[in-house]
Amino acid sequence: MVQILCSNTGMFERITIIGDGAMGTVCSMLLCAKGVHVTLWGYDVDQLAEIAIKRENVRFLPGYRLPEELDFEADDDKAMVHAELIVSAVPCQFMRPVWERLSKHTPRSVPIVSVAKGIEQETLLCPTEILADVLGKKRRYAALSGPTIADEIARGLPATATAASRSETLARQIQKSFNGEMFRVYTNADLFGVELCGAVKNVIAIAAGIIDGIGLGDNAKAALLSRGLAEIRRLGLAMGAQEHTFAGLSGLGDLVTTCISPHGRNRSFGERIGRGMTSEQAQQSIRGIVEGVQTCRGVLALAKKHHIEMPITEAVCEVIHEGKSVPAAIHDLMSRRLKAE
Repeated sequence: MVQILCSNTGMFERITIIGDGAMGTVCSMLLCAKGVHVTLWGYDVDQLAEIAIKRENVRFLPGYRLPEELDFEADDDKAMVHAELIVSAVPCQFMRPVWERLSKHTPRSVPIVSVAKGIEQETLLCPTEILADVLGKKRRYAALSGPTIADEIARGLPATATAASRSETLARQIQKSFNGEMFRVYTNADLFGVELCGAVKNVIAIAAGIIDGIGLGDNAKAALLSRGLAEIRRLGLAMGAQEHTFAGLSGLGDLVTTCISPHGRNRSFGERIGRGMTSEQAQQSIRGIVEGVQTCRGVLALAKKHHIEMPITEAVCEVIHEGKSVPAAIHDLMSRRLKAE
């Protein structure tokens, strides 16, 4: 059996990161700074080799030199063989095929922490639920989520996150492994709530970007965040999430950051929509995956399944996927039946 704890400290000593995007890359930087032995695996062999040679992720996190201690491994088995913890940094919509490929190479005793945010379209599952569906439910899973814009973390600016797991022991181990001088980690037992917040906030962030792009002002942005959080809370409570999660880092904290940051892909995508781009044009102009584009469909399907009203989510989905105009969507939201808050 793999020894999963570093003696005395409670930290993981050897961690493998699956996925060489911005979040996977910045996780490798955080962990190497803690003295953890980190191996980074990427789906694209050539892209991973380029990152290894340049010691910089030019495509997804340019401008930051990667630690000399960071190892790169394209071989599936070699990447996994010594891991005590695995970080899944694969975008939600690509998780299933990647982990189906890696399943036979993944030691059963090794826990997995996901840093992805989204909902799988076909199954309406959150990231750790996808992992459990592919790799089995007996393994220990966790999520590391919160207001964690990769560029700011790479710059060494203060940031916080939540390590969520049904296993308190695993949550604390992840907390100790990632926590650093400028990266503070809290724990949370509400794994589902944390992941749902991380997914739905991307949809609200697209709406926030549209508000910025069309120039509707700060009052509208504040109203959007407030009513957007109400939508997240309604759906979450209906599906079994815990009340405290919505006011925490993965709820309100992540929502605020994603809706105001100029670096956020979802907000930036929405801003382009507000300025007149089509959904296709906006996606092509942004580096990386805009998770909210597909997530809005999954969220809306969950809302209908649980009989929850989510008018902002519905409006975003109609604008992106059904060709509804932004002015028409705003008019419909503002003219809804009056009610108590």
